[in-house]
Amino acid sequence: MLTLPDFTEKKIVFISNLDDNPDELRFSNSNIRLYREGCFINQISCFKVLCLFLIGNMSITSKLIQQAKKFGISIFLLNWSFQTYAEILALAEGNYQIRCKQYRMSSAEELMLAKKIVMNKLTNQAAVLASSATANPKDFINNEKIEVATSVKSLLGIEGSCASQYYKALFNSIGWYRRSPQTKEDIPNFLLDIGYTFLFNYVDSILRLFGFDTYKGVYHKLYFERKSLSCDLMEPLRPLIDRELVKAYHLKIVNEKDFQFKNGAFSLRKNQGLNKKYTRIFAQALMNNRDAIYMYLSSFYYHLINPKKHATFFITIPC
Repeated sequence: MLTLPDFTEKKIVFISNLDDNPDELRFSNSNIRLYREGCFINQISCFKVLCLFLIGNMSITSKLIQQAKKFGISIFLLNWSFQTYAEILALAEGNYQIRCKQYRMSSAEELMLAKKIVMNKLTNQAAVLASSATANPKDFINNEKIEVATSVKSLLGIEGSCASQYYKALFNSIGWYRRSPQTKEDIPNFLLDIGYTFLFNYVDSILRLFGFDTYKGVYHKLYFERKSLSCDLMEPLRPLIDRELVKAYHLKIVNEKDFQFKNGAFSLRKNQGLNKKYTRIFAQALMNNRDAIYMYLSSFYYHLINPKKHATFFITIPC
């Protein structure tokens, strides 16, 4: 299993190509090599890569896929709108112990874990609000309601009510209207979708290296083709992305001229520099917090294996 010292050396690698001619990725001497129009451009050691995000036109060799599995590298293929359309995942298939724990949990145990996830998320939202000085975070958290919740459905109601107020308070200065996932109806929602996509795939790639079945969640229930556990454990991490978006607006990194509105949705203008500019915002946030993210996910793993010895799991968003 991946240890913290090993994980600390790992990187998220983004490679994008907006041209019609695909770039090519090959494996050579434990390195991933990038070729453009047949010419060697750059390379990175496989020992330093956790996951690859390939955006736009790419071709990859069968040898690279084989070696990516060997080195524990997950590969995600994204389109121009930063939506994942395919993935090649590295995973620890032999860890039956953690999967048995997942499959044998009672409804009461799942609800207890779901409460901890929601509480952690709201705590981090409150921390981000406090650091932004936009609102009183105490207005958005009600510990008693979470503790006495008798179902996941009631937890979803509590979280949804808090989220509506949270987004409005945090993003009030950037012309916020509402959170509308995947619609790309405005620039903030489009950018949040990008950040959350990177976060989700990053969490999923780490969980698979621990051996989890990421389709079996505790808060998000089983649903066709939904990686419910990854959805669960990314929830307390979402404020990382939220905070970076607010920061990017305040630093005037986000420029409306970088975007276009077509067929009822916003997208980035087709420009290599813009592509790198906006991926860097969220990639840096993940890399700056990679140790904390690893410790959080590993504490969840050990909590499931031995809840008496490892009583809880929690991540605190630094502000």
